[in-house]
Amino acid sequence: MSTHNVFVPPAGTRDQYPTEMAKVRYIQDGWRRAAIRHGFDEVGGPTIEHADVYAHSGAGISGDLFTVKSGQTSPDSAPAFVLRAEFTPTLARMYAARSATLVTPVKWFSEHQCFRAERPQRGRLREFMQWDCDIIGDDSVRADAEVIGVAVDALRSLGLTPEHVKVRISHRGAVESLLRARGVPNDRLTEWFYLLDRAGKISNDDFTTDAVRLGMPASAAVDLLRLMALSTPFEAPTTQVMLSEDASGRGPEYFKALFAELKAGGVGDWCVLNLGIVRGLSYYSGMVFEVHGVSGKERAIAGGGRYDHLIEQLGGPPTPAVGFGMGEAVLGHVLEEHGLYPTDRVIGERLGLRPDVVLIAQSEEIDPVAVGQLVAQLRRAGLHVRRPDVVGSSDAVLANVMPGAMQARFAVTVESSDGLGRASVVNLDTAERHPETLTFAEIAGYIRG
Repeated sequence: MSTHNVFVPPAGTRDQYPTEMAKVRYIQDGWRRAAIRHGFDEVGGPTIEHADVYAHSGAGISGDLFTVKSGQTSPDSAPAFVLRAEFTPTLARMYAARSATLVTPVKWFSEHQCFRAERPQRGRLREFMQWDCDIIGDDSVRADAEVIGVAVDALRSLGLTPEHVKVRISHRGAVESLLRARGVPNDRLTEWFYLLDRAGKISNDDFTTDAVRLGMPASAAVDLLRLMALSTPFEAPTTQVMLSEDASGRGPEYFKALFAELKAGGVGDWCVLNLGIVRGLSYYSGMVFEVHGVSGKERAIAGGGRYDHLIEQLGGPPTPAVGFGMGEAVLGHVLEEHGLYPTDRVIGERLGLRPDVVLIAQSEEIDPVAVGQLVAQLRRAGLHVRRPDVVGSSDAVLANVMPGAMQARFAVTVESSDGLGRASVVNLDTAERHPETLTFAEIAGYIRG
């Protein structure tokens, strides 16, 4: 007999009641507004994706994929489907399919549901919402800075500051150069990137043990770990020391140009250089970055970088691309940590959830059919109306009605349902009462005006 509790959501998922759901939509609203301000166009893709998209992309996340049964009778001919674990391979497939007709660069964003088939952890759930922004067809430093800029803009709009979060920026070419200088052969770079991506998530002793297994002396591994952990402002002299080994043109000069763009975009004070950021997905090819809370209590809020070869791997032409993904789970924890969620009322205002009217019948003698007709009339006029099941004057009953109605802009108390019908109207923001009762036909115009 199964012992699981059917009244508890599956591990790694969440039941989201109205207040919690409004917070998620508040974050998504911040994402959407930032993307549109920066000139990104919205796209969408299927929740169920062809497994080949991930296999051909070399994403290296096969262990995170939920397999979906195809429903076909012949396993040999049935295509393999998975629940989407992240959006970049889907985006690259979409671009590759229409590359001949698209004018580059394109700037696309998406807000979508993702899934991971892994052990749930704080901030890393099996089901979550994610925001992706990508620039395809532009290999410039300015494009690199722009994707960082739109991420910062969204965080700033939600109340975060450089004192709360930092954007840690690195470059795979620079890290490759550092590794090669320490004797790491080309055929082991992928293993090293995987190990470096785990630094900080495993103990220093485990890191050193794995480094020795990969052929690096323990003393060199400790020195490398120290270098990888160092975050420094771009202006600091340490930056030049860290990047003194040229990385095929992507060493000090690249970062100098990138910081100039970030500073011009007003986000330079959010950014630090940290060569420990490598990103675990194998399709990254250049600049990479992650956004982390300064307190260090949470996982990365966002991460991304350049993936200049992925579109070609999925059948498109050679095309440079850069982008990032940001999940709402960790971001929500960070907003809560710093007390930055607005009140439910303010969130409702921003999302257009606040009722215009809470409508109450003054007494049992009021005809409920007439009240229902008034409700329908106000809604046809474009007003958001709540009708709690209470009777009495607005002054007497508002403290006992449902929370959503308490946030309304106006209270309308029906005093008579005879003839034209009459009601008193109170502005709940100012406590100002209209000096006269209004007919049913007058109420919508007064509230809208």
